[in-house]
Amino acid sequence: MKVLVSGGTGFIGSALIRSLGASGHEVSLLTRRPISSFPPARHVYQWDPGVGRIDRAAFQDCGAVVHVAGESLAAARWSKKRKREIVDSRVLSTGLLAEAIGGEATPPRVLVSASAVGYYGDRGEELLTEESGSGRGFLAEVCAAWEAALAPAARRGVRVVIARIGVVLGPGGGALAKMLLPFRLGVGGPLGNGRQWMSWIALEDLLSALTFAMAREDLSGPINVVAPEPVRSRDFARVLGRVLERPAVLSVPALALRLLFGEMADEALLSSARAVPAKLTAAGFGFSHARLERALRWALDREGVEVARTGA
Repeated sequence: MKVLVSGGTGFIGSALIRSLGASGHEVSLLTRRPISSFPPARHVYQWDPGVGRIDRAAFQDCGAVVHVAGESLAAARWSKKRKREIVDSRVLSTGLLAEAIGGEATPPRVLVSASAVGYYGDRGEELLTEESGSGRGFLAEVCAAWEAALAPAARRGVRVVIARIGVVLGPGGGALAKMLLPFRLGVGGPLGNGRQWMSWIALEDLLSALTFAMAREDLSGPINVVAPEPVRSRDFARVLGRVLERPAVLSVPALALRLLFGEMADEALLSSARAVPAKLTAAGFGFSHARLERALRWALDREGVEVARTGA
């Protein structure tokens, strides 16, 4: 089908466009960049969520929209200005897209929109399914507003899928790229006390899950797009260290993280989210990288990083 992707120049979006194209879909891109900056053969449409402008031609004969646009959470320390940019890049863009879709005479059949497991906030040991309520804190509030902005499309009868995505492990960017240097230097380790749960997913499985959700008529509402085995921070560090054949015992004290990153430390690095993909599992989705070590080996191999030959 014809699939429109927003955020298609980012880490996830660019990989998604390649994956959809390889599967035979006709992929078009919704972007804020000048159309002239793209090859002539690309199907590109412009929008500007900041001023509420969108090219409605993007929806002509469009069967599905996948919305993965949003400012990076870790690009800079969270000042008031930066937090506003994070909110606006998600809520304004999602609202504009949902309203535009809702106003179409023949809207796309499905809208798959990114959210994050940050929706649940810091939940300690609690096992989190899609039925779990929202948490507290900046990220939880952002995710709740982000998801609420999809309402105009849902009211129009469009099937809306909300992908609550965990930490994405893949080549070419994301969280893993930021972790590699300290671990390769032998100074990597768990964050804080290391007991907090991390919900993660391999990029390849994320792309498959988004495509799966796009195609499955019985999937709607929130789905946890995470691997079936969340891990504690200390176990993540241990496995990454083993794969890289580097020590991973130097924990980073919570105080140091708060001094370096401010509010982001507690919200994104030290919080605990033990989410599981209950809906995906029930729908029969198969993970290629259900185990953390397998996911890390896959990602690092494609990054061109030498890894240990032995392991699970």
